[in-house]
Amino acid sequence: MTGILQAGRPPLILASTSKTRARLLDSAGLSYIAEAPGLDEDTMREAIGGEKTLDPHDVAEVLARAKAEAVSDLARGAVVIGGDQILAFENRILSKPGTMEAARKQLLDLNGKTHQLHTAVAVAKDGAAVWAYTDVATLTMRKLSPEFIGHYLAAAGEAVLGSVGAYQIESLGIQLFEKIDGDFFSILGLPLLPLLDTLRREGVIEG
Repeated sequence: MTGILQAGRPPLILASTSKTRARLLDSAGLSYIAEAPGLDEDTMREAIGGEKTLDPHDVAEVLARAKAEAVSDLARGAVVIGGDQILAFENRILSKPGTMEAARKQLLDLNGKTHQLHTAVAVAKDGAAVWAYTDVATLTMRKLSPEFIGHYLAAAGEAVLGSVGAYQIESLGIQLFEKIDGDFFSILGLPLLPLLDTLRREGVIEG
């Protein structure tokens, strides 16, 4: 079934190595290739988000646009999807933890509190973004004991290091939360419904 709605249409590229974003496109039946954008995301995030230069909403969109445009510039004629997700907590932007100890500290910080996920997606053609969208979800963690956090990390393993916030709500991470307000696909990393609508409008998939 993959690609059945794309016959004879422009090629589609996902400017990301995220397995979760790839799974979302797979589940929607899209045919695409994945390409790493080749950007130093940490440096860019620090440059545009440091000292409150931009708010988290704008940081996510700027990065999503940059990823899509970087790949699109080298793939003329294709339609390129870029995405980014920013976790905002108490006037700070949290990055993906680099180690299990950093993941533990991050979960202890978020423990029993509320944070926001700003998830952006952009579509680019011939080196320029033609559309971008950012969604915001609000998540409240339940009060967790340090022992539970340790058991959770041991069970979830290093897969949590690929997630901002050190959780994955599509699996064990759902047990960390008391309340979630927002679009499920956006929380996973891609506002899928607005993206599909744009791909139809751009003639990439059948309407």
